[in-house]
Amino acid sequence: MKSFAFLKTYFVPIFILLFVSSCKKEFSNNDYTAYFGGEIENPSSRYVLFCKNNKVIDSIQLKDDNTFFIKFDSLTPGLYTFKNNPEYQYVYFDKNDSLMVNINSKEFDESMVFCGRGYEKNNFLIEMYLRNEKDRNSLFEAFDYDFDKFDKTLNKLFVANQNYYETQKEAVDWNDEFDVYAKASLDFPYFTIKEIYPYIHKMRTGKDVIEKLPQDYYAFREEIDYNNEPLTNFSPFVIYLSHMLSNMAEIKYHNHFSNADLALKTNINKLNITDSLIKNEKVKNIVLNTIAFNYLLEDQNMMNNNLFLDTYHKYSTDKSQKNEIVKIGNAIQLLKPNFDLPRVSLVDLNGKTVSTSNLITKNTVFFFWSSNAKSHLTEVHKKVIDFKKKYPEFDFIAINLHDKEHKWKETLSNYDFNGIQQYHCDNFEDLRAKWAITKIYRTIVVNKDKKIINAFTGIFEVDFEENLK
Repeated sequence: MKSFAFLKTYFVPIFILLFVSSCKKEFSNNDYTAYFGGEIENPSSRYVLFCKNNKVIDSIQLKDDNTFFIKFDSLTPGLYTFKNNPEYQYVYFDKNDSLMVNINSKEFDESMVFCGRGYEKNNFLIEMYLRNEKDRNSLFEAFDYDFDKFDKTLNKLFVANQNYYETQKEAVDWNDEFDVYAKASLDFPYFTIKEIYPYIHKMRTGKDVIEKLPQDYYAFREEIDYNNEPLTNFSPFVIYLSHMLSNMAEIKYHNHFSNADLALKTNINKLNITDSLIKNEKVKNIVLNTIAFNYLLEDQNMMNNNLFLDTYHKYSTDKSQKNEIVKIGNAIQLLKPNFDLPRVSLVDLNGKTVSTSNLITKNTVFFFWSSNAKSHLTEVHKKVIDFKKKYPEFDFIAINLHDKEHKWKETLSNYDFNGIQQYHCDNFEDLRAKWAITKIYRTIVVNKDKKIINAFTGIFEVDFEENLK
């Protein structure tokens, strides 16, 4: 049972104040005052970031007792997120809501409980999130079932969640604006499972179930408003849309395509479908950006990237330099073979800042790792140790991403990587902007004159050694 015990200490006076000042107070029509506070046990950072549509509105510092509190003089009703990095969760504010939350970061979602004015809606959202997580775990084996058994299993779970949704909607009597998210948290996880069942079933059993699905299996797609702007940053909708577009864009007969060309054609199909399916310009741009970012995250073929971006720019009206896709596209243009590798700053094991241009004294391979990807960390270094022996004319330089400097050094102390040069990136935004780095699996090869041989390759690729010959 989730506990409200934290209220008995620090938050008793504030909690009373909130009820006196908000629950009992009559607010004028143009008064949008709101309050947000709480306690985070075992916090992973000393700040709570309060965000709207992935943009930080306010940064709230935790007090010494791990509590936080903020008054908003004017807060527009709607869905927000709050983050104690790396964890985040949604919070919904109606006009003049006063919300308190208690969290233990070791079980961030499971421990979360809201109280105060507006608590019922937010406890519903987190409960639906946990129910959906539990359902996903319980359905792991169900993807192996034949359609009839799978359908019965899934519908049983959906009916239970639907009953919970309807009961809470009647009890809380929330408004239509909130119901957009409440209903989405019920429907889209269910729709997502229906989308992924056919191809996960085939992947795991080798049997194609598509022909055995009822004709109306995908009828739910016709019920969805793809132009619903409030949902564009709500993860149940975003996740569903990604799987739906993957299904609709799938190339059926692709034996003669390489993996890279298949990925290109599939993702251009996604862009085309998005353009025809979504008419709301803002929603369309967000979806196009998501497709583009995910594609560039996975595919680093220079020619294919340019072809993909040509189609992306044809449909997107988001030309802002803040657009991450434009930034990545611009960086890609500067990473062609025989171009100078742009300089970035790194930190060495002594804490000294060094420029990559000073590190290149002979043919060099840059590769990346993070302590969050343990198997990659060990396997990539094993591969590099072999290459060092085979290609002594090359330097191999490891760059750590996404870790704090102390975590980087602590991780290295647990390994013996046979003299591989190790550096840490403490400005990932600069690295991403200049080298178009979006994942740790990238490898960059340059010659002794600092000219790029291949900026979009990977050590685990079958033909990687061609870059070293």
